[in-house]
Amino acid sequence: MGLAYNTYLNSSRIYGCKTCKSHLANHEDIISRNFRGQHGKAYLFNGVVNVETGEPTERNMTTGRHVVRDISCRVCNDVVGWKYDKAYESTEKYKEGKFILEAELLCTVS
Repeated sequence: MGLAYNTYLNSSRIYGCKTCKSHLANHEDIISRNFRGQHGKAYLFNGVVNVETGEPTERNMTTGRHVVRDISCRVCNDVVGWKYDKAYESTEKYKEGKFILEAELLCTVS
């Protein structure tokens, strides 16, 4: 196994892990702010960096059944959200391959 290098983002507004401040996503990559997680407000992102994905699990969510993976900060291992692998409802397919980051678990990094 090789070394894992962190990715550093260059944007006017960067979201990071609340615990260790590691860069996670650019503000410009938000698809929607109309999501809720375990800790309240959450955002749907096109892509994130510096995370590790857990094992896929089926979950019943407010918008239907999905296969998701928890995502954890690569630096401190805190869970920061989840990734959608599969949506069973046709109206939810747009979420596949996208990421949810929970606002309560994030900070803004300058």
